[in-house]
Amino acid sequence: MDTRLPDDAGQLADAATRRFRRLGGVDAARRAEADPATRETARKALDELGVFDLDVRADADQLLAGAVLCRAAGAVVLPWPLIPHLMRVSGRHLVLIDPGHVRVDHGAVGLSWLGANVTGSAWPLEAGPPDVAGRLGPFVTGAVLGEEQPGRIDSDDIARYLTLQSWTILGALESALAEVTGHVRTRHQFGRALSQFQAVRFTMADVTIAVRGLEQLAKLTIWRLGRGDADQRVADAMALRLHAAETAVTTLRASHQMYGALGFCDETDLSVLDRHLQPSLRYPLSAERLARALVPFAGSGALTSRIA
Repeated sequence: MDTRLPDDAGQLADAATRRFRRLGGVDAARRAEADPATRETARKALDELGVFDLDVRADADQLLAGAVLCRAAGAVVLPWPLIPHLMRVSGRHLVLIDPGHVRVDHGAVGLSWLGANVTGSAWPLEAGPPDVAGRLGPFVTGAVLGEEQPGRIDSDDIARYLTLQSWTILGALESALAEVTGHVRTRHQFGRALSQFQAVRFTMADVTIAVRGLEQLAKLTIWRLGRGDADQRVADAMALRLHAAETAVTTLRASHQMYGALGFCDETDLSVLDRHLQPSLRYPLSAERLARALVPFAGSGALTSRIA
């Protein structure tokens, strides 16, 4: 099976990667922590790429374009809420939430928010200031729920959101893998590069296979979103999102093991990638709660590996 991206999607991915590099790559997120106003440069970069004209609901090509943009943005943990913009509903920026513990990444950028849970219930959100106490990411804010809306968010939108979130995680993990691969090749102990030690090689092989596996599942899932019934599409997206979270745990744990204490210092891109990725890994649901949410789909037969 040929899993290469179509030429148009590949060219868009390359253009986005080059533009985000001109922003400074991961360093743009690092600068934004010191001066949140610099996030406006990320929004301008997205505007230059034509992101705000995309309609990921229109057809499979535009959804794939959104996915490759999310992957490129995830690779530099772009300090702007890209997915909520791609998934906006009636002028409001859609974000999936846990209604019992409402948090919004980049909630303070001044957008109009619409929160929804994974079953489609929706509420207007009023985002607060940065959530300093126990926050899970540099730009996470609390939010206040308005009155629940009478309509529901379409299940396909839930599937699209979770899928785009998984592509964002994929991009960040690919950057972490590249970062730690360079480290083990250049870091020497006992007169040898770390990459020459067998245990390190085994660990790096496991992580590389895990990240490449996530990439293949992400491509398969986005292809399957145009097939099957609504329950199957949501189940596919949830399964991908769960696998992305599990792969992130494996990748980040191994990366920090290779770096040691240095990996928790903000001088390294790994530290920035890890901290900025946490909201995508934990919201709207933790990996454990996602797994529980998948159980009914397994019982109904919607969770299947069969390719129609």
